[in-house]
Amino acid sequence: MLEDYLRRQDGVVTLTQARRSGLSEDAVRHRIRSGQWRRCGPGVYFADDRPFTTAARIRAAVWSRGTRSAASGLAAAWWLGLFHEAPGIVEITVPRNSHGRAAPGTCIRRRDLAEVDVFEHRSLRVTAPALTVLEAAAQHGPGAAIMDAALQRRLELAHLEQAHARNRGRRGSAASQRLLHAAASGARSEAERLTVQLLKGAGITGWRANFSVGGYVVDFAFPAQRVAIEIDGWAFHSDHAAFQNDRVRQNRLALQGWQVLRFTWLDLTQHPERVLGEIRAAISAR
Repeated sequence: MLEDYLRRQDGVVTLTQARRSGLSEDAVRHRIRSGQWRRCGPGVYFADDRPFTTAARIRAAVWSRGTRSAASGLAAAWWLGLFHEAPGIVEITVPRNSHGRAAPGTCIRRRDLAEVDVFEHRSLRVTAPALTVLEAAAQHGPGAAIMDAALQRRLELAHLEQAHARNRGRRGSAASQRLLHAAASGARSEAERLTVQLLKGAGITGWRANFSVGGYVVDFAFPAQRVAIEIDGWAFHSDHAAFQNDRVRQNRLALQGWQVLRFTWLDLTQHPERVLGEIRAAISAR
C-alpha cells in the first residue's frame, strides 16, 4: 500500500497514509534519519529515491498546510494543465482563520472558498477550473492567453463570470474584470483603438482606418505600400466559417498585390513592440 501511495502521489506521503500502510511513527522517524524520506512539512514526507518534480513540490506544499488547503493561481493552472510553465512560487489558498507563515517557495492566500470553487484532481485540492483561470490570468504577464486558451477548450464564459462574482474583492479581481469584459465583447473595437494608439505613439504615419480595397474594407491600410492590417478579437470567438472567410479574403487581397498582417487583441496588449516591429518591416520593404 505504501508503494502504491508513493507511485500515485509523486513520491509524497502523509503520516496518516504511512500509518494506514502499517508503519509506526518510529519507522517513519527511522526513514527520515536514514535519509530515505525528506520531511516537507507537518506530517508530510517525500521518498528521496526519486526526482523531486514540480508535481511533488506542489503536492507537498499544499498538503503541508492541512486538509482544507488548495493549490491556487499559477500552481493550480499548472496542475490542471492550463499553463505549461512550472510555477516558481506555489500559491496556496487556506481558510481565513488559518495560522502560520508561508514556507520558502510558497505564497499563502487566506480566504474561505465556496465548495463550488474547489476541485480535486489527482488527489489534490485545487481551485476549480473557472476560478483558476481567472486568478492565473490576472497574475501572469500574458494572462489573457491563458483565459483565451481555456475558452477555446470550451470552458464557458458564463462560468468565468459566475466565479468572478462569487469571489469579488480577491487579489487580482480588477484585472479579471477587465479580461472578462474584453472576452465578452470579442475585444475587436478595443483592439482597433489600441492599434490607433500604438501607431500614433510610435510616430508611424501614412495609414488610413476602414479603408476600401477591391470590394473589402480592411481595418487599417497603408495605401502607398499596399499593406493591410486586419484586427481580430479573441481566438475563442472564431468558428470554422469565420476562419474560412478570413482566408478567402486574405488570399484575394494578396492577389491584388496587398500584404496582409493579422493581429489579435492579445498581440496588441501583450506584445505591442513585436506588432510595431512587424508593421515597420512590412511598410519599409514595399
